[in-house]
Amino acid sequence: MDAIKTEKLSKFYGKARGIIDVDLAVEKGDFYGFIGPNGAGKTTLIRTLLGLISKTSGKASVLGFDCAANKNEILANVGYLPAEAVFYNRMTVAELIAFSAKLRRRDCKKEADSLIERLQLDLGKRINQLSLGNRKKVGIVCAMQHKPELYILDEPTSGLDPLIQREVFELLHERNEEGATVFLSTHILSEVGHHCRHAGIIRDGKLLLSDAVEHITHTGAKVVKLRGVRDLPPLIGVKNLKQEGGNVSFVCTDGAKALLKLLSAADFDDMTVADPDIEEILMSYYDQFDRKEAN
Repeated sequence: MDAIKTEKLSKFYGKARGIIDVDLAVEKGDFYGFIGPNGAGKTTLIRTLLGLISKTSGKASVLGFDCAANKNEILANVGYLPAEAVFYNRMTVAELIAFSAKLRRRDCKKEADSLIERLQLDLGKRINQLSLGNRKKVGIVCAMQHKPELYILDEPTSGLDPLIQREVFELLHERNEEGATVFLSTHILSEVGHHCRHAGIIRDGKLLLSDAVEHITHTGAKVVKLRGVRDLPPLIGVKNLKQEGGNVSFVCTDGAKALLKLLSAADFDDMTVADPDIEEILMSYYDQFDRKEAN
């Protein structure tokens, strides 16, 4: 059974685009990354899945519940962290976390205490006294203290220092190993490469692809850097060509044999060949999408 399932899901704000014909399936127990730049439609999809905004067309379900008809059941079984959480400013951290548990009619104190200790939260401070990072930590505790079946997290590490970021991912992996599904929306691509098993890429409201991270990242492209270049034939078909003095770098997408043929006539001192990082891979998918849209 899929934890998240959509079919031709669309959301428009009047004539403005939100998401368009999104077909997405996230299996139960997966650690899924949802990648896209700001304004791509990530938050719109999440809010539609949770029933916080109504869809324009299509179908969507979360944990087997219809997103339009069963919003309360979905929210009861999901740990949701919005990108920008809004809290009651006059409450203390302790009061807010207890209030969140009370709304769910659950005794979450033991789990909350553990999360508070690991995330280094000061319970006595009022919400309006907290930094952005500490507000984010409060949101994480509220999303995780009831140990839900599914975590839907929108930009969960923004504003957090590196040590707390690492702690958050350790917590998520622990929950995932216990059987929970993690759906992580982010534009920090290294987070997806390091932590997720599957990922989807969204651009301008359209889902470009959804696949295993290893399939997305293994494109056959190579990043080539040449040093001490004295003679170089025309580099046809390469991308991101840069030249500074005797140093040249580019991306070859035609495979190892084509690369060897390309360099056979070149004269240089040294070279390195590496796989592109996930940022470069994502930009190549965006380029493909832009060319397709232009045609």
